[in-house]
Amino acid sequence: MSTAATAGESAWAETEGGRMRLILAGNDGNGIYEGALEIEPQPGWITYWREPGDSGIPPQITVSPDSPLTLQSIAYPTPKRIDNGPVTDLAYDRPVSLPLTFQTDGKVDAAGKPLDLQVFIGLCKNICIPFQADFKLAVPAGSEPQDAIRIRMARQTLPAAPSKDFSVADVRRSDDGKALLMDLALPGGSAEGLQLYVTGKPGMVYMTYNVEKTAGGLVSVRMPIAGLPLAGQPKAEAGTWRLLAIDGSRAMQTPLAFD
Repeated sequence: MSTAATAGESAWAETEGGRMRLILAGNDGNGIYEGALEIEPQPGWITYWREPGDSGIPPQITVSPDSPLTLQSIAYPTPKRIDNGPVTDLAYDRPVSLPLTFQTDGKVDAAGKPLDLQVFIGLCKNICIPFQADFKLAVPAGSEPQDAIRIRMARQTLPAAPSKDFSVADVRRSDDGKALLMDLALPGGSAEGLQLYVTGKPGMVYMTYNVEKTAGGLVSVRMPIAGLPLAGQPKAEAGTWRLLAIDGSRAMQTPLAFD
C-alpha cells in the first residue's frame, strides 16, 4: 500500500484493524530531522511495543538507500501489559505515536527531496494482520507548527530517564549466572503493582521476577534470565540490555551496565 504526501505529513495508510501515517519536521540546523509514526488501532485491536511479548510483530521501518535521510532511532511510549490466558502481549490498544529521528550527512540539501520508507507492523484482535505501507514524503524545509507539536507530544509519552526516586541503584549477575539481581529505588517505596521488563538481543524480553527483600529504601529483585552477558564481554554486547520499569502512572527506562 502506498500513500500520497503533503508537506510535513503523509496520507493515512489504512487496513482492517487500523491505520498509520508518517509526520516529519524540518532540519534542526545540524542535519537532524524529528518525525513520528502515528498508529491508530481500531477499537478492540492492538499493535506492539519494540518487544511484543509472547507473540506479535514489532514495528519495522526500512528507509530506501536512495533517500536523503537515514533513520537513526525509533522511540517507544510505555506499552500496556495485556494478559490473554497463557499469552502476555506488550502492546498499545489505543492511538500511539512512535517518535523517529532521521539524519542527513549534511553534504546535500535534503529539503524537497523524497523520503521513501517502508513500514511493517502487526495489528491483532482475534487474528493478527501484518500491515505494510510504503510512504513517500518530501523532506520539509521547515516545520509546520502542528507537526512540531504532535512530535513534541509524542516524545512526552516516552518513559522517563532514571531519577533520584526511580532508578537502578545496583545491577549484577547472580553467582550462578542464571539470574539478574537489581536493587531499585521506587516512587512508592514498595514493589506492589510494579512491572519490570528486561530486554536483551532482539526477540528477548523477560518479565517474571521475585522480590528478595525491601530494605534501606530499596527493593531487591531477582529475575531469572538465561544468556546474560558474561563478565569481560564487549560493552557493545552488554549495552543491548535495557530495563523498563512501570510503577503506577510513572515509567522509567535505562540501560543496564554490566562489568
